[in-house]
Amino acid sequence: MFPLIGIVIVFGAVVGGYLMEKGNLLVLMQPAELVIIGGAAIGTLVIANPPHILREIMSGLTGIVRPSRFNRAWYLQSLKMLYDLFDQARRSGLPSLEAEIEDPAKGKILSAHGKIVRDHHTRAFICDTFRLLTLGDVDPFALDQLLESDMDVHHHEANEPINALHTVAESLPGLGIVAAVLGVVITMGSLGGRPEEIGHKVAAALVGTFLGILLCYGLVGPLATLMAKTAESERAYYQVLRSCISAFSKGQAPLLAVESGRRLTPGHVRPTFQELEKACRARSEQTQAAA
Repeated sequence: MFPLIGIVIVFGAVVGGYLMEKGNLLVLMQPAELVIIGGAAIGTLVIANPPHILREIMSGLTGIVRPSRFNRAWYLQSLKMLYDLFDQARRSGLPSLEAEIEDPAKGKILSAHGKIVRDHHTRAFICDTFRLLTLGDVDPFALDQLLESDMDVHHHEANEPINALHTVAESLPGLGIVAAVLGVVITMGSLGGRPEEIGHKVAAALVGTFLGILLCYGLVGPLATLMAKTAESERAYYQVLRSCISAFSKGQAPLLAVESGRRLTPGHVRPTFQELEKACRARSEQTQAAA
């Protein structure tokens, strides 16, 4: 919601200031200039990127209206889920997790955290790692390096649509100049006509430059930056998962393993130690009652 508010502020301030100077709003209504700039920008995007990156761009842009899923509750649930898996492995051995990781939708632990495991990348990151652990004799250092490599690949893929959008933003001022030059060409063909007609065509040409710069610095560029921040939030989340799993593979107790991940959680969404301990104790008490 905040990005939409920001877009309204940007365009509201520009149009409001223009009207304060007694500008004619109708002069800015130049559909042809917008078609030239917008169409050329979309065309360059299609030329330079394969379909899967275009889909990622559309997915990222449509997601700006949704709040970030990486909030305090999401981190707390993720840490509790990992604690439950670690606790089950500590009590009954890693082979007892095979039913969980092979079919998360039917597993007692993972199915209780459906919102998290429904995310394809998160589910694969966790389940594939536990599949490796169940094989036994996994070197903790090698596992940590493997998780880091997995994160690097995912982060690189997440940045591809962002880089593509940044490239389009950087091209918009140039495309605005293209639209302006075409307007000048049309104006030169009208020399000798009425002064007000020539003035209107010059104004239309200048609107092309204006739109290119405004769309670059006031819309597309900030949207690409927002997508980059979302990708960084996702990387921070996977760093927490990596820290917890790596700590457990080194033999640390379940609570200490998830605490190592909590300490890596960004401060504005980090659950307190008391919140984490309470959530973990609830699981332990349920297990003891079942026994």
